[in-house]
Amino acid sequence: MNEKDMERYYTEEHEWVMPIGDDKVRLGITEYAAKELGDVVYVELPEIAAHVSAGDEIGTIESTKSASVIFSPVSGKVVLVNEELEDAPELVNEGPLNEGWMSEVLLSDSSELADLLTQEEYDNLVGKLEEDDEEAENEEE
Repeated sequence: MNEKDMERYYTEEHEWVMPIGDDKVRLGITEYAAKELGDVVYVELPEIAAHVSAGDEIGTIESTKSASVIFSPVSGKVVLVNEELEDAPELVNEGPLNEGWMSEVLLSDSSELADLLTQEEYDNLVGKLEEDDEEAENEEE
């Protein structure tokens, strides 16, 4: 099974979580978030071995348009960060669901995944946001 086929969970803040086995998950931001940010120029990642709780700030992403905080969707211990982003933050734009991942966390409570959005729920959320954006653009014309 390749990464594109693996199940992901999402937050309303546009982060994703992908289980990668043995109570470990990979975290990143969604394609929608990457598109909204624009060209990413800097990524601040969490410290390895840091203990995080769901909702904690674990880093920031800066783009040519703005800076955004990254929140941890789950609780656990950071076991790995994507060091490639230090020299190539544009990987977040090029492949936010793949090579643009941010960190890996060893879950302290895997039941938290049930609190996150499924692919279908997240797609519905993004669809509504895009409709709202379109309406706002049409009102400006």
